[in-house]
Amino acid sequence: MQIGSAIKALLGNVKQVVKYGSWREIGTYNAMFSSFGKDIYQSEIIRSCIRAIAENTSKANVKCIRRVEAGKIVGENQLQRLIQYRPNLYMNGKDFLYKVRALLEIYNTVFIFIKRDDKGRCVGLYPVPQANCEALDVQGRLYIKFLFATGDNLIAGWEDLAALRKDYVKSDIFGDENTAIYGTLNLLHTLNQGQQNAIKSTANLRGILKSTKAMLDGKDLKKSQEQFIRDYMNSANEGGIASLDATQDFIPITMQPAVANYKHFEEQRNNIYRYYGVNENILTSKAYGDEWEAFYESRIEPFLIALGLELTNKIFTERERGFGNEIIFEANRLAYASTSAKMNMVNLIDRGVLTINEYREILNLSPVEGGDVRVIRKEYTEAQNLNAVQGIREEGGDVTDELQQGVLGAGNALGSDIQREED
Repeated sequence: MQIGSAIKALLGNVKQVVKYGSWREIGTYNAMFSSFGKDIYQSEIIRSCIRAIAENTSKANVKCIRRVEAGKIVGENQLQRLIQYRPNLYMNGKDFLYKVRALLEIYNTVFIFIKRDDKGRCVGLYPVPQANCEALDVQGRLYIKFLFATGDNLIAGWEDLAALRKDYVKSDIFGDENTAIYGTLNLLHTLNQGQQNAIKSTANLRGILKSTKAMLDGKDLKKSQEQFIRDYMNSANEGGIASLDATQDFIPITMQPAVANYKHFEEQRNNIYRYYGVNENILTSKAYGDEWEAFYESRIEPFLIALGLELTNKIFTERERGFGNEIIFEANRLAYASTSAKMNMVNLIDRGVLTINEYREILNLSPVEGGDVRVIRKEYTEAQNLNAVQGIREEGGDVTDELQQGVLGAGNALGSDIQREED
């Protein structure tokens, strides 16, 4: 199936627009976006950065909730299952988040087409593939025209598109391009090419074969050179020794071309790391604790907030949003804490901070029945209420005095035991 027929089959409810004009943004900015420039995704270091960001983003869980005065409660379960398990024909929830995040990092602009049924309910979410885009004015309403590499095009209304942008400065609709990183990529490519050329140059010219015969013609020189190479300059010469007569002299040449050292490559790689907000530990999955927390708060959480807000505004009607319906994405950051830190959190259960199931989730364990209640140890109460909490009836006297007398009695008994040991 070609891309044109696939688009018609999957996005069949896209409105057919016949007459339109160009959309003019604030400040008369021409609302067009081209994604057919330099493909930064071909760089291995760029791909490593994007993979790390997209993989960690795809771990988030979607929640469709309804906010009320008493707090947030569960909302649209059907919509939540759609986004989490099968947002479209091709992807599960993890793949959906990965692809959306990867497209955003590569092109700084990504659109998600919201497919609706006859009643206007969301039945699918499709990340729009790489395409040239143009904003259209159709009777005062904003539409986006996508022109794909095959020549097929798609026109969709702004209300049916969830738009995410990065480096969102110049345009009202599109994010800026990644031209700022081109210089570093070009320099890194030049360093790699220089390294390859240096290796090739040292293997090409190994020496000069000098003949003492007077005025040999070109054919004789060529023949003598080929004979020398064939006999001694190949892998068959296992001994590594060549024998020459008095008419020939071999002068070896040592090539030492100037090449970039590790520090040159490291600086360019660090420039790319800074551009994408990652480091070596993030790429090699060694980050945890404070380092992971910083990465999450700077690179993962802002994206999840933006995606939740955009889907909330585009999927729900104004009336539905008025009733508190909202889509949010959450990631269990405690799951990335160290094992010792997780084990220390067990003390939070008997203080009512965490439920048993919440703690089991941190340990990547399944929930248990009855584990959603909060428990508090009985002795965490005021001293005068201790007997009442423990179900002990007071027969007179102050509880505090009794506790003090008990402590003194235990101390005296312990002192007597120590004295007997000494005797």
